[in-house]
Amino acid sequence: MILIGQYDSPFVRRVGIALTLYGMEFEHRPWSSFGDADRLRAYNPLTRVPTLALDDGTALIDSHIILDYLDGLVSDERAMFPRFEPARHRALKVAALATGLGDKAVSLFYEKRLHGEVSALWVDRCRHQMEAALGVLEAGRSEGTSEFWFGERIGHADIAVAVVLRFLCEVHPELIAISNYPALRAHGEMLEALAVFQAISQPFIPPT
Repeated sequence: MILIGQYDSPFVRRVGIALTLYGMEFEHRPWSSFGDADRLRAYNPLTRVPTLALDDGTALIDSHIILDYLDGLVSDERAMFPRFEPARHRALKVAALATGLGDKAVSLFYEKRLHGEVSALWVDRCRHQMEAALGVLEAGRSEGTSEFWFGERIGHADIAVAVVLRFLCEVHPELIAISNYPALRAHGEMLEALAVFQAISQPFIPPT
């Protein structure tokens, strides 16, 4: 398998971490969706990352779809999204909130990066949406008593929250005060200290 995309993307990073935790061999091609668009287009016509090229030539796109595929390769006991309800939809909700937060952070970055005059209305809307998502996630993590979000074993929801928090803090440090979310900050710090998070990591590089 070939994982395409840079690890400063939280979406690429969550896939790289999952592949590593599952012990699945893969080649990493740190291509940019901007600078390497022509090469990427051969695998993904949308020129988006992450893209996972399988050994049979199939290319999977979208981090959730990729993780769903990877979960299908392992046993129920190893899968990092629960197989059965109600645990499954609870974990999916946390991951969806985290990745939605990441989407907003990316959108806001490009609003500031690509437009000469930034829309204050759009910035304010994104900030309110991100704060609302962070509030829900903070409340959920505060209620937890286990090491990870849903027990004593790491899951995709844990990873999604941690990688998005790091991205948000690196890209928009002036917008969100992470100190207002102590449970989330502790969660992110715990996971970022893990060897796999340190190995699958890259400081944010703004596209040129």
